[in-house]
Amino acid sequence: MKNAFYPVAEFPDFPAMTPEAAHEAMPRLLADAKAAVDALEERATPTWDGFVRALDLSTRPLWEAWGCIMHLLSVANSEPWRKVQEKYQQDIVTFALRVGQSKKFYELAKQTPAETPARKRILAKMVRSAELAGVALPPEKQKRFNEMQAELAQLSNDFRNSVIDATKAFKLVLTNPAEIEGLPAHLKAMLAGKEDPEKGPWTVTIEDAVYMPFMKHSRNRPVREALLRARATRAPENAERIDRILALRKEQAALLGFASYADLSLAEKCAPSVAAVDKMIADLAEASKPVAEREETELSKFAAAEGFAGTLQPWDRAFWAERRREKMYSYSEEELSQYFNMPVVLNGLFKLAERLFGIAIEPADWTAPVWHKDVRFFRVYDESHAPVAHFYFDPYSRPETKSGGAWMNEFRSRELNPDGTVTKPLAVVCCNQALPDAEGRALMRFSEVETLFHEFGHALQHMLTKVDDAGASGINLVEWDAVEVASQFMENWCLDVATVKSFARHVETNEAIPAELLERVRAAKNYRAATASMRQLAFATLDMRLHVSPPADPNALKDRIFQDFTPGTTVPEDRFLNAFTHIFAGGYAAGYYGYKWSEVMSADVFGAFEEAGLDDEAAVRRIGRQYRDTFLALGGSVDPMEVFRRFRGRAPTIDALLRQTGLR
Repeated sequence: MKNAFYPVAEFPDFPAMTPEAAHEAMPRLLADAKAAVDALEERATPTWDGFVRALDLSTRPLWEAWGCIMHLLSVANSEPWRKVQEKYQQDIVTFALRVGQSKKFYELAKQTPAETPARKRILAKMVRSAELAGVALPPEKQKRFNEMQAELAQLSNDFRNSVIDATKAFKLVLTNPAEIEGLPAHLKAMLAGKEDPEKGPWTVTIEDAVYMPFMKHSRNRPVREALLRARATRAPENAERIDRILALRKEQAALLGFASYADLSLAEKCAPSVAAVDKMIADLAEASKPVAEREETELSKFAAAEGFAGTLQPWDRAFWAERRREKMYSYSEEELSQYFNMPVVLNGLFKLAERLFGIAIEPADWTAPVWHKDVRFFRVYDESHAPVAHFYFDPYSRPETKSGGAWMNEFRSRELNPDGTVTKPLAVVCCNQALPDAEGRALMRFSEVETLFHEFGHALQHMLTKVDDAGASGINLVEWDAVEVASQFMENWCLDVATVKSFARHVETNEAIPAELLERVRAAKNYRAATASMRQLAFATLDMRLHVSPPADPNALKDRIFQDFTPGTTVPEDRFLNAFTHIFAGGYAAGYYGYKWSEVMSADVFGAFEEAGLDDEAAVRRIGRQYRDTFLALGGSVDPMEVFRRFRGRAPTIDALLRQTGLR
């Protein structure tokens, strides 16, 4: 019987991928994968095709189907989908451990010759992953390790679902126009839904697309306070899960012979040690903290001069910071957003990719089924106009069913097949910006423009790879603390004059953004940059300390670190950790520092363009191709530090980041 999950087509048939279809397909997929792996253990030989490729083909149908299920949980979350995950999560974890702990496969990975650098890295990764999966543990310890893996997987899922549920559960209905004073017109329209945006009522939530602009612009101080307290105390049930997750991670690390889970995490990353991470954080904090303190003093003085009495509270800072920025640089976020209509911005982003990397991106919506009517589908072409990749784009917020934040995921990786054909990369970019207004205008805050560029940077690295082996193509095998280089690099172009002029056009008049307004935006680039830096360093420090030595009271540790790095930004009842999905329901445990580790490299990469001259079109294109041929083409086939050296001719330094953020 035909089933959308078995096997997954070149372009997944998402409308046919129902929970019912998943329940029908998963038992067969699991049984087939188990049988194939069992048979392979008997006949595999220490050759690439006889072992590595054969193992990949044996498990790929299951992993592709499960990947689609996990994707649908993130973009179309529902109780039926959760039941699918709950039913098969244990089986998936058990199967992954069965493969990872196969002594036969472990020995084959050590014996198989590596004909290329990419294959050498893939095989080394297979060996290391098996060791970190407990392949060498005695039976009783391996049994305990597996029990912990299953429990951690469930805890992670429950953690994420609790944050989604808590976010969508909070709603505050305002009925008096005075209660929404200060809000931009497009935000009023969003909160009003189908009602008159000037008469209301207006429904306020704590989802990112609403919360962030509301805190910046609303003059309703009591509502700002209510929103901040609601967001800061989300998902209290996650507190017990955090304690359990940290305890299990510590126990796992000890079983594998590591001093801490942080050391276990770093075993597969670029950073050589916890001490090296701590030094990077300390160096950046030393440069950022005095400037951040000055920024805070200046903000308090400004608010007082504008008539604010008393001490700024956590729910006041975003509002007064925005008022000060408006006064200093003579433009408002609402004024600027009129020049950022999402379809036009997207087209400008595509033109930048064409300019830098010689590719073309064209709509192909008729090619692939999608999971929601707002999802777009695109095809990527190389310089000879041959198709090289495809991607989905899911731009808008759906708090009832879609996870918050923004991300890029891959459905399929580039691979040269034995018959000479090439499997083309297939990626997805998800954002959470506000829905288009009644007139169909999807206005973006500048931060949302940066987010779009960021996630597309990830997608470019996945799609423009030239690596022939799927295990190291695209973002596969890129160390986690270097995976943000390609994404953060793209953010730099959001303030490049030529780039911004290509997409910043007034939503009503279609006039290009005035040069003087653009210059004011550029001048504001580093406004409160030190404060933002200290916030990220606080997250990185908290993550690392939690995983070096789990405290009896994680929240007390959080309070101390936040007080040191970002004093006065939280309320006493704040439980930020309960919604810190990056480290408790994502891949950033003892790895959040990777954002800053990558930022050091990405700033230095962009420095190559600055040194050549951003107004030198020939140089920009030449260096863009060089970047494509290194960071994008090489994927995970080469160590990230070596990739950097091939591009820059030297090791990265912190200087470019400090200069670009105004800290030196």
